[in-house]
Amino acid sequence: MSFQVRFTEDAEDAENDLIRLYELILNKEEPDWTLAARAIDAIKGAIRALENSPFSYRKAGPDNSFLRELIIPFGASGYVLLFEIEDDKTVTILALRHQREEDYH
Repeated sequence: MSFQVRFTEDAEDAENDLIRLYELILNKEEPDWTLAARAIDAIKGAIRALENSPFSYRKAGPDNSFLRELIIPFGASGYVLLFEIEDDKTVTILALRHQREEDYH
């Protein structure tokens, strides 16, 4: 079964997450455009993986088995994609964070 992957209804938040993560790489002393493009490719690949197996990723907490996290390895750290399995056809991406961001828990 294939799931439809979508961003939250407030698509601006998801778009801002992607832009922020892209700029995180480019705002270094020596911006690396290739590295930034590879990071976006890794994130896109993870999003595509959700289409086939959203239940295979870890639960985000003990209270809701439909709220899950996908760890996206990248370099020495990576990204965390928070998503919710809405029904038997839909997965909604709620947030995307770099593991080294200040507000990452």
